[in-house]
Amino acid sequence: MLFEGLELVSALATLAACLVSVTLLLAVSQQLWQLRWAATRDKSCKLPIPKGSMGFPLIGETGHWLLQVFSKIFSHEALESYLPKIQLVIQDTLRAWSSHPEAINVYQEAQKLTFRMAIRVLLGFSIPEEDLGHLFEVYQQFVENVFSLPVDLPFSGYRRGIQARQTLQKGLEKAIREKLQCTQGKDYADALDILIESSKEHGKEMTMQELKDGTLELIFAAYATTASASTSLIMQLLKHPAVLEKLREELRAKGLLHSGGCPCEGTLRLDTLSGLHYLDCVIKEVMRLFTPVSGGYRTVLQTFELDGFQIPKGWSVMYSIRDTHDTAPVFKDVNVFDPDRFGQARSEDKDGRFHYLPFGGGVRTCLGKHLAKLFLKVLAVELASTSRFELATRTFPRITLVPVLHPVDGLSVKFFGLDSNQNKILPETEAMLSATV
Repeated sequence: MLFEGLELVSALATLAACLVSVTLLLAVSQQLWQLRWAATRDKSCKLPIPKGSMGFPLIGETGHWLLQVFSKIFSHEALESYLPKIQLVIQDTLRAWSSHPEAINVYQEAQKLTFRMAIRVLLGFSIPEEDLGHLFEVYQQFVENVFSLPVDLPFSGYRRGIQARQTLQKGLEKAIREKLQCTQGKDYADALDILIESSKEHGKEMTMQELKDGTLELIFAAYATTASASTSLIMQLLKHPAVLEKLREELRAKGLLHSGGCPCEGTLRLDTLSGLHYLDCVIKEVMRLFTPVSGGYRTVLQTFELDGFQIPKGWSVMYSIRDTHDTAPVFKDVNVFDPDRFGQARSEDKDGRFHYLPFGGGVRTCLGKHLAKLFLKVLAVELASTSRFELATRTFPRITLVPVLHPVDGLSVKFFGLDSNQNKILPETEAMLSATV
């Protein structure tokens, strides 16, 4: 017994020594990390660097992810040419949702929708639907593993991501070659066409690998954030039937919706969408309250002062879009979904430049923002004019912010055709209509 007791004491002492050693190592690492940042201060500036922790080496204090936006700045004419293509993809999708016998997971289906939009509209690929479905599954596997630790071991997330990327690029190469061989008779130039022609104009024809990389980045840019915003739009129209009805009234007033609820054919144009002011308010409020991306990163080009502290040249700083929207003094009742705050009578966003920035700001603002807003507007118009839909669960799902804002367990919704009743919501959720996420 005595011997066993001594062994236990020895083991505990060893464990305590290990814990003390690890604690000391972390403390020393933390201090060295702090000294590293302190050494970067601009010695020509007398102001101190900001107080607070700089986090731990490699780990840091916040997770962050890579968001690459690779697109062209679309002209008015380009957006006009995209519009009928986007509308057709959305109409086909809503018809499929309405014909589905069971409720659908809107977030998953929105991902498929934005993937299809990128393939059909942005890239102009004519991939058969069955092949497109397989390509989407491969793409999802790639996205799910794209931020894995770079440890190339069998069955690792990194290995699965690499394999998915290779399979995906093989399918994209086939579509690119078919596209390059069939360029006659197109009624519009897609983003990939513009990219190819732009490279030729600069005297450098893109290699197949560059085309595959550029194609993959174009899909990535149009995928997660647009699916997030589309899901948020549908959820808010479910939560706020009065907003949906007011949107329908605007469509009727503009001749886009007959009194019986039937959409008018062939009347959706870019200038028509621009004249739908309440629609614009709805999209703005969705993007204010449910911004898909938390923030952005910038490198400091010149030392500047912020609240009495210096921010040295060379530092990387993050700005928070959500915190900006939540704390901007121009917005009243920030947690309330209220599209009228952007109406002409109130115009809470009219003063200042930096209180509303769902797409970032400055020279590095999201290049695809006009296309994203066009997509959301067309989706809202089609939802209001051709669809009836209801929440299929007793409560609305919880929302997570990582890697983009989305429902934790998806958003289960039942869609109906035009001959169904008006949008309904379960009695148990009536009390939640004014609740915030």
